Amino acid sequence: MAAVADYGLDAPLVVKRMFHRGAWTLAFALAVFLINRNLYPGPAARILLVLGGIGAIFLAIGGVMVWSSRVAKLQLRERLIDSLALQPDDKVLDVGCGRGLMVIGAAKRLKSGKANGIDVWNAQVLSGNSPEAAKENAKLEGVSDRVRIENCDARKLPYPDNHYDVVMSSLAIHNLPEADERDQAIREMWRVLKPGGRLLIFDILHTGAYAQVLREAGAADVSLSPIGFLWCMPTRSLLARKA
Repeated sequence: MAAVADYGLDAPLVVKRMFHRGAWTLAFALAVFLINRNLYPGPAARILLVLGGIGAIFLAIGGVMVWSSRVAKLQLRERLIDSLALQPDDKVLDVGCGRGLMVIGAAKRLKSGKANGIDVWNAQVLSGNSPEAAKENAKLEGVSDRVRIENCDARKLPYPDNHYDVVMSSLAIHNLPEADERDQAIREMWRVLKPGGRLLIFDILHTGAYAQVLREAGAADVSLSPIGFLWCMPTRSLLARKA
């Protein structure tokens, strides 16, 4: 069987925690029921129902998170990239590229253009997160000649002003712990964007704050999507154009 690209499991520690909590809660509920069912059948059944329900919720959350990472984010990628209306010769930057989901998706739509992905590759936010994994996925997807992967901090991009036609970021900026760091990353993404260029951000939390930073930076065309709930968290995309 031919190898296929693997874009990893988002928040792997959280997913593992959900499954562990679900399994232990169900096991405890069953143990309590079996021990007490003869002497206290009514209360034992109620405890099983309540604790079993809690355990099932944990397992369901874990399952939704796995589905979001393995299926839904691939579908989401296509919708997000559709919204950018990429041109064949565009120069694209993906901030926080991880294993290459968005940068490779963009590269597939380019001909003479190039897509550059940057990250610091935090293993806690994505399973198997590494530049080597991103490069391997680009190879498997047949776009190695159009993708460049670099280690770089989003708060201090090493590119000149007005350098990219498109800048995008997916599920990355929220990992910066402080608001001023997130704001700086947004300003850097805006700085390297060419006039007339498009900026796309998909993230959990903080998207309203990102929009405010962009408006203060001079963006006149900023739109926010309705809130969705992939990964069991509120998610939203932001699209802006630079005058």
